[in-house]
Amino acid sequence: MRTAYRVETVRAAEAALMARLPEGALMGRAAAGLAAACCSLLGKGRVYGARVVVLAGTGDNGGDALYAGARLARRGAGTTAVLLGARAHEGGLAAFLAAGGRIADDPFEPLAGADLVLDGITGIGGRGGLRPDAVPVARAARGSDAVVVAVDLPSGVDADTGEVAGEALRADVTVTFGTYKPGLLVDPAHAYAGALRLVEIGLDATLPGVPDLEALQHEDVARLLPVPGAESDKYRRGVVGVVAGSARYPGAAVLAVTGALRGGAGAVRYVGAGGEAVLAAHPETLVHAGPPQKAGRVQAWVVGPGLGEEPGAREAVADVLASDVPVLVDADGLRGLDPAAVRGRSAPTLLTPHAGEAAALLSATREEVEAGRLAAVRELSDRFGATVLLKGSTTLVHDGTGPVRVNPTGTSWLATAGSGDVLSGLAGSLLAAGLPPVDAASCAAYLHGLAARRASSGTAPVTATEVAGSLRGAWSDVMTPS
Repeated sequence: MRTAYRVETVRAAEAALMARLPEGALMGRAAAGLAAACCSLLGKGRVYGARVVVLAGTGDNGGDALYAGARLARRGAGTTAVLLGARAHEGGLAAFLAAGGRIADDPFEPLAGADLVLDGITGIGGRGGLRPDAVPVARAARGSDAVVVAVDLPSGVDADTGEVAGEALRADVTVTFGTYKPGLLVDPAHAYAGALRLVEIGLDATLPGVPDLEALQHEDVARLLPVPGAESDKYRRGVVGVVAGSARYPGAAVLAVTGALRGGAGAVRYVGAGGEAVLAAHPETLVHAGPPQKAGRVQAWVVGPGLGEEPGAREAVADVLASDVPVLVDADGLRGLDPAAVRGRSAPTLLTPHAGEAAALLSATREEVEAGRLAAVRELSDRFGATVLLKGSTTLVHDGTGPVRVNPTGTSWLATAGSGDVLSGLAGSLLAAGLPPVDAASCAAYLHGLAARRASSGTAPVTATEVAGSLRGAWSDVMTPS
C-alpha cells in the first residue's frame, strides 16, 4: 500500500529522525537517492559528459538538488546551477562548487542543451504557485529537451492538497523522500508529477501508523475481496437490489446489473422500468415491479443510475433510504439528496458523485471541486455522515474517519457514458457481500480502473459495456499472484 502524509507530519518525523543522526546525514541520504535516480534516468554509461542543470531555490529543497548535483559532477557530469532566490543553501552550494559545478550567469543558456534538469525551486512548504521570477526559467526548462526531475515534488504545487494555485513546473519524474505527499497522488498536482519514485531515508520509524492518504495495491485488494467458501449460497455471497433505469434510460439498468453480477453478487434483484432489457441481457436477474421494499430480501441496495425524473423516482430513493441495509446512492439518486435523511439512517450509506454532482451537493462549482478534490470529498463525507466515492481524474474515497483512499488504477478512457453505472453495481455487490463501504468503494474503483485498462490496452477507446466485460479479467489479475 502506498501511503502519504501531510507536510506538518513529515517535518515532525524528519525532526525526530535528525535528532538521532549526525548533522547532515538525512539530507545526504536524500541527495544520494536523488543522484542514483538521475543516473538511472540518464542511462548506463551516459552520466559522464551529461549536461545537468540544477534549478536551486533558497530552502532545503534547493540544498537536496545541489548535493545531488555535486554527486553527479563527481561522476563526470557537467553540472550548472541556476540560483533562484536571495541566497542558496550554504552547504549544498559549497559541495556543488567543490565538485566542479558552476553557477550560471545566464539562467537560460544552460537549459538549451541540458540532458537533465533538477527542479529544486520550492519544496514541500511552497504555496500558491511559482514566484514570478521563477516562471520564465521553469517554462524554459519545460520547453527544453531535457528530462525534468522534481525534487520531492514539482515546484508550484501544494503538497497537502494537490491544488495548483498558479504556475507550476511539470516534471517527467518526481523523486520524493521518506514518504509520498498527498499532492503527488491527487489531481491536479498528480498530473504535474510524472512517474513517481520513492527514496527511503529512514522515516518509517518516526511516522504515525495512520497516514493521511493511502492507495491500495494488488495485494491489498486481493486481501479484501470476498471469495465464496464451500458452504456459500447466494445469500451468503450477497443479494444486491438495484433500482435503476427508466423508459428513457433502460441501458443504465442493464449496466448497473451487469456490474453487480460481475462483482460476485449471489443474486441481483432489479426494480425499475428497465426490467425487459435487464432480463434480455441477464435472465438470472430477479425482476420486480416495485416498490423496492416489496422486492424481497437484499443485503444492500444500489439506487439512482438512469432514474431520470420519471414519476416515482423520488419515492423509490426515499424507500431505499428507509431500509436497514447498506445503500449506495448514485447519479439521479443524488439530486436534491437531504443530508438529514442520510445521517438519520441506521445502516451505512455510500455516495458516488462525479464532480458536477458533488458541486451541486456542496453548493459549489464544478471547477472548485476539481481544483480541491481532497477538501470536497472530506466536506461531503462530513456533511452527509456517509462514505463518499468522488469520481474523476483522481477517484477518492473517504468515510469521515480514516485516511482518504486514492485509487491508482484510473484511466481517462473511463470518461464514457455508462461507466459510472457499472461502477455502482460493482460497488453494490461488494456492499452486499459484507465489505464496509470504504473497502467496497475502494475495491470497486480499483477493479473498475483495471478493467478499463485491460479493455483499452491503455491506448484505445472503450465503452462501458467493454469495461464491464473486462471485470472478470481484472478480478483474476488481482487474485492471481504475480
